[in-house]
Amino acid sequence: MAYYSQPAAANYNTPPITMQKQQRGYRICDQCDAAETPSASKFRLCGGCMTTQYCSQDCQKIHWPSHKPICQHTADQISSVKQASSAFADENLYKGLRKFLSAHSALLGWAGFQALQLKRIPANVRQNALLIELSYHGRHSESYRRFSVSSTHIVPRNYIRDPLVISDIQRREERCRHSGGIGTLVIIVKCGGQSQVMPVEVDPLSKISWDTREDWATVLHHFVDSGRTDFKPISTTSRG
Repeated sequence: MAYYSQPAAANYNTPPITMQKQQRGYRICDQCDAAETPSASKFRLCGGCMTTQYCSQDCQKIHWPSHKPICQHTADQISSVKQASSAFADENLYKGLRKFLSAHSALLGWAGFQALQLKRIPANVRQNALLIELSYHGRHSESYRRFSVSSTHIVPRNYIRDPLVISDIQRREERCRHSGGIGTLVIIVKCGGQSQVMPVEVDPLSKISWDTREDWATVLHHFVDSGRTDFKPISTTSRG
């Protein structure tokens, strides 16, 4: 493991967010990628899948043609979870995974960028994905706090078999490259028999001010296990 003179996050050593006043503002619009803030109107959830979220009705309408197939697919999966009888069949598990992704989106995107070494090997974005396996506890009042990280793995992109999810990733990939980005980074979170995929459209490397870090897994555990949703990566280049 490399030695670093400073932590990976500007707020790495500050008190956990659970020790501070609870804040709202961790949702990301699935159409325009805007972040919810306490001063803005609360984001709306898609009434079909109850997982996709939007900053406005306009964004929801724009996104609907491409969202419709995967929305119906997600709604079916949520329904199957409710009807299951296994130990992991809490009817809120699937929604909880989606909220986990939303709450930790900045952290997960950074961890995936570092895990796949995209600063050094940008082509990895087309070949591999970051798989994060979670343990489920199910008792915390905040759904995203019901999970802890049990292990992480780099897996090939063909680990994903669902054709609708693959199609959604490809659509995002085309949009990202059209705007000059390097491609779509894929994060997979898995707990029991349920999983969720988070595609992250990566900007051109010239716009990314993070240096390569090998301690990403330690940082991931630190923020998730302490309930931190305020991850702020340090910029360590001359632009940062």
